[in-house]
Amino acid sequence: QVQLVESGGGLAQPGGSLGLTCAASQITAPFTYYKMNWFRQAPGKEREMIASISGVIEDTKYSDPVKGRFTISRDIPKRRVYLEMNSLEPEDTAVYYCNTATVWGQGTQVTVSP
Repeated sequence: QVQLVESGGGLAQPGGSLGLTCAASQITAPFTYYKMNWFRQAPGKEREMIASISGVIEDTKYSDPVKGRFTISRDIPKRRVYLEMNSLEPEDTAVYYCNTATVWGQGTQVTVSP
């Protein structure tokens, strides 16, 4: 079973930046076969997908709230997926999850506050 472990969350000021890493293990197929997603869940809200990356050509997609501010990327040999977050806003405060298919990481907290 694929396992995902997130790291890199923390506290940032509005306008600041943070980077998240998702390390995948127990991969049984080429990493490019996996559609890798970042979700987030803010207090009292539903979990929402904010970014995804898939395919050999690295097709990326973003939700409207993060488009232009967040960047998803991956390192195929290291089997890692990254989320670079810039121009952070208090509304970005949430637990961020790495996901592929039915597999979820444990989540990492991101808090944006003055």
